[in-house]
Amino acid sequence: MNLIRNYRNWRVYRDTVTELGRLSNRQLHDLGIVRDEIKMVARKAV
Repeated sequence: MNLIRNYRNWRVYRDTVTELGRLSNRQLHDLGIVRDEIKMVARKAV
């Protein structure tokens, strides 16, 4: 069970980083995020 949960959490993290990374700086700014914060925001999504 723990392995499955860890894998799902990792997928959410990775998908979030990927999606936010595709946004332009302007779009990130509209969300209140700077590019350097993407990984931190993704960690909070898990």
